[in-house]
Amino acid sequence: MSAAWDLPDFDDHEAVHLFRDRATGLTAVIAIHSTVLGPGAGGTRFWHYADRADAITDALRLSRGMSYKNAMAGLPMGGAKGVILADAERTKTPQMLEAFGRAVDSLGGRYVTAEDVGISESDMIAIARGTRHVSGLPVGAGDAGGDPGPFTAYGIYLGVKAAVQQALGKSDMAGVHVAIQGVGSVGGGLARYLAQDGARLTLADVNGDRARALAADLGATAVEAEAIIGVEADVFSPNALGAILNAYSIPLLKTAIVAGGANNQLATPADAQRLHARGILYAPDYVINAGGIINVALEYLGQGDRDEVNGRIARIPDRLRAIWTESAASGRPAADVADSMAQKLIGRS
Repeated sequence: MSAAWDLPDFDDHEAVHLFRDRATGLTAVIAIHSTVLGPGAGGTRFWHYADRADAITDALRLSRGMSYKNAMAGLPMGGAKGVILADAERTKTPQMLEAFGRAVDSLGGRYVTAEDVGISESDMIAIARGTRHVSGLPVGAGDAGGDPGPFTAYGIYLGVKAAVQQALGKSDMAGVHVAIQGVGSVGGGLARYLAQDGARLTLADVNGDRARALAADLGATAVEAEAIIGVEADVFSPNALGAILNAYSIPLLKTAIVAGGANNQLATPADAQRLHARGILYAPDYVINAGGIINVALEYLGQGDRDEVNGRIARIPDRLRAIWTESAASGRPAADVADSMAQKLIGRS
């Protein structure tokens, strides 16, 4: 396996740490991209990788995305990410999670962790037994913190509405057709917001039963997971795993807008130009999906209740409009414009 700094997604990361705890079976990666603005903040992903090298690539890409996300959200936090490598049976124990907490703690506060794919609030409690550098713990009503999913969904909802106004000139969502890929905590929350506004929804998920159940509840349509990319709609909203937008999938899109919460939606930098060339309005993922990190970061920093969190999330549409305005003026893809803005904020322009 190549050294981490030889991998294509290594981007002058400050550190890449590998951890192993034989007693609990923990194998983990923590990548710290930048701490220029503050401690590296980003969730922990629990995932099975057929090739362990892919876990390092994931950590590199996700940590860079967190640097950009936190900078663009105006948070005094850098970017980092944790990945716990699951076995084929997805074995996960409190002891393993506590061992991961000790790994986080060994970094002396340079990394602050929270929930991501495969990690729940109860898992965060176990991780917190090993470190205080953790956010997203269960909280009381009215406080910041807790499950970041609903806050992410709310920010995406606001971003989708802004995109519809930008691309379609509509000030409301009534009758707007949105194809949602992934209906877990984030995609499902988005679907409920949009259904309340009268949007027409087509839903898909790798768990087909979950998609069909939500569709029945909301009066939406459900399709198979592999079919959602080609659904003719106003908005395609990817809310599952990343790299969904690539040389194969982009030509299949039948939509005016791509706006969703999945991290690292573009498989390669060239895919930003592919979307732009087709005239598809793109909401850069780390800008539109910042609601969750705003929530957990403010919890960790002790800066604000839910009114403060929601107020900061409400600024997401303005950031998107600034990106789209610059993209239109310069002729550059929206994703490239966002990257340039974020790089300037972390001193890498």
